[in-house]
Amino acid sequence: MTNQSLIPVVVNGAAGKMGREVIKAIAQAEDLMLVGAVDKNPAYLGQDVGEVIGCGALEVPILNDLQSVLVLATQEKIQGVMVDFTHPDSVYDNTRSAIAYGVRPVVGTTGLSEAQIKDLAEFADKASTGALIIPNFSIGMVLLQQAALQAAQYFDHVEIIELHHNQKADAPSGTAIKTAQMLAELGKTFNPQVVTETEHIPGARGSKLEEDIRIHSVRLPGLIAHQEVIFGAPGQIYTLRHDTSDRSCYMPGVLLSIRKVTQLTSLVYGLEKIL
Repeated sequence: MTNQSLIPVVVNGAAGKMGREVIKAIAQAEDLMLVGAVDKNPAYLGQDVGEVIGCGALEVPILNDLQSVLVLATQEKIQGVMVDFTHPDSVYDNTRSAIAYGVRPVVGTTGLSEAQIKDLAEFADKASTGALIIPNFSIGMVLLQQAALQAAQYFDHVEIIELHHNQKADAPSGTAIKTAQMLAELGKTFNPQVVTETEHIPGARGSKLEEDIRIHSVRLPGLIAHQEVIFGAPGQIYTLRHDTSDRSCYMPGVLLSIRKVTQLTSLVYGLEKIL
């Protein structure tokens, strides 16, 4: 392929753990071209992103100005894509900026509120620009969620436990929230009370979402990303669990999302929508 036929990609949060994996995956993809790398860490400013992550020179310097990199991406003949793995505090503004510049966002950062997602969807519609918000890029997690939907037809009691590394800034995880929302959309109320519960310590029973589905969050060093959906009924427990042992497991989903978002003209939420 010539450079003019490659999809130009900007990675925001390029020096972070996920950003580094995304850079490596893009560098190895024959149909993608890295045109920008953004990171707020001053230690990497101006350095070649390929040298920083250890995959050899890519001739793309790390900058800390997303706006200027988005402008650079708009100069390519093919509409660019921004992959965002940054922080919940900045992801909304990052995504809105990308849409405003006509760069299609693929968002892996979690922490967006329902109101923010709705606003971004409306903004993307007005701009006729594709956007993807993906709480979890793992195909294995999508399969877990689909299995949970099947199990929920036969179980009335369910709770979710999500476990992540202690550098994750938001809780519950976007994946756990998405899983609970999918179950709630079935139209049944879970966990009918059999006793009046008293929490002697606030939050002891976790956070309660729609249809009385509870989520419990664990944060410890040594973890990466893990989720359990536990169903209970008299005499039996049914547990679905997904464990991440390496961040490379997300890359097939990231690359698929980069390619799919170029075909969209609106915002789509969830990897299962594009599989």
